[in-house]
Amino acid sequence: MSGDDAPAQQQNAEETKQENKPSEEPKAESKPESPPVSSTEAAATPAATEKVPEEEQFTYRSLVLSGYGGYDKVKLQVKKGKPALKAGEVMVRVKACGLNFADLLARQGLYDRLPSPPVTPGMECSGEIEAVGEEVTDRKVGDKVLVLNRCGLWQEVAVVPATHTFLIPEGMTFEEAAALPVNYITAYMMLFDFGNLRPNQSILIHSAAGGVGIAATQLCQTVKDVTVFGTASASKHETISQGGVTHCIDYRTRDYVEEVRKISPKGLDIVLDPLGGSDTHKAYNLLKPMGKLITYGAANMLAGQKKNLLAVAKTWYHQFSIHTLSLIQNNKSVCGFHLGYLDGEVEIIQQAMTTILDLYRQGKIKPRIDSTYHLEQVGDAMRRMQERNNIGKVILITEPMPEEEKKEEPKKEEKKEDKKKEDKKKDDKKKDDSKKEDKKEEKKKEEPKKEEKNEEKNEEKKEEKKEEPKKEEK
Repeated sequence: MSGDDAPAQQQNAEETKQENKPSEEPKAESKPESPPVSSTEAAATPAATEKVPEEEQFTYRSLVLSGYGGYDKVKLQVKKGKPALKAGEVMVRVKACGLNFADLLARQGLYDRLPSPPVTPGMECSGEIEAVGEEVTDRKVGDKVLVLNRCGLWQEVAVVPATHTFLIPEGMTFEEAAALPVNYITAYMMLFDFGNLRPNQSILIHSAAGGVGIAATQLCQTVKDVTVFGTASASKHETISQGGVTHCIDYRTRDYVEEVRKISPKGLDIVLDPLGGSDTHKAYNLLKPMGKLITYGAANMLAGQKKNLLAVAKTWYHQFSIHTLSLIQNNKSVCGFHLGYLDGEVEIIQQAMTTILDLYRQGKIKPRIDSTYHLEQVGDAMRRMQERNNIGKVILITEPMPEEEKKEEPKKEEKKEDKKKEDKKKDDKKKDDSKKEDKKEEKKKEEPKKEEKNEEKNEEKKEEKKEEPKKEEK
């Protein structure tokens, strides 16, 4: 985060001023009985090496959003200077970070809770406390914690309020801890604070193979006999079915509204809508009386690496709005949820997080990690999520990428490009084959017609032959 550098730079400036006054330091440290020390000997002593401030030697790597656009806009940089701690803050040595859909929107300038570039993204991470500021009594150096913050966590070192940290339960990995805060708090508060989920109810979860989708499905299992409808591409159905989705729907090939109506003609009790636009209208119409629509995103705005103005305009044009009288007459409710705007509501977040961690300890929930990437591979991580290839959480790890893997990266990129070309050829071939098949089918359909025409012609010829003798007689 760009703001993180300011305290460190200010501190460095003060220390530089101190270094510019070497004559003052020996006076303070020298003792009357000590013999004079030459400048050469002083340079060799350990005390002289301590004159180089630790803060100036301190460096850490950080991912920085340099501007809005494609994957290449998030760059790995080295920051210099130890961040200064204020009262009530802790410094965390970050081990793993979570990637969220909001981070993809932020890269395109579509997420207003992220400050303007240059800025370090990242709303959740896990690691160990390395330093504690004044007035912090419930955290100590060495504590393993997970962190939830507005931004600034995609880096090796992060300074945050102690109230934004939570102790990691025994047995939980750093990757699991980084996957927990955003997805599970979002799912929990929507289902239980807004949704009031109860036994024997039904719910539709869009993107059921994503981070929030899997979290919501697991939390539904903590309530008896909840019927879960989940949308995901066909290749993910087996996984989400094993995770607790009762009815899997392939949104790419089927109309999810029709599929839900076939099984539940009266509609649903709860719909979680992260899509926005026309899908919010569908969600509202799917509710049965006393049903609740909880909208928490506008994923339909994201189309491609860079901001797609057409997709944004289309989503806003179709944005759902309703008159309060309609809500009264239909006995339905509409709720909106945005975790980013609850960053000041510490007590609410802490209550939800306490319950979620208790559920983890009881073995009722467990984050599913889809894949892990080094900070150097952030572009690949974002691409995997944006192209909807993940099943579960995509994690960034701060451990430096091994040199061997760095050397292999260009080869992997070449292989990816080759694979894309092969896939394109296959797709083109399939299209050509399907066209050929269509033509064959058309020919088959036309053949009976041709035969009929031939028969008609033959009949006409026969008739003509019969008529010829009569003409000759005449």
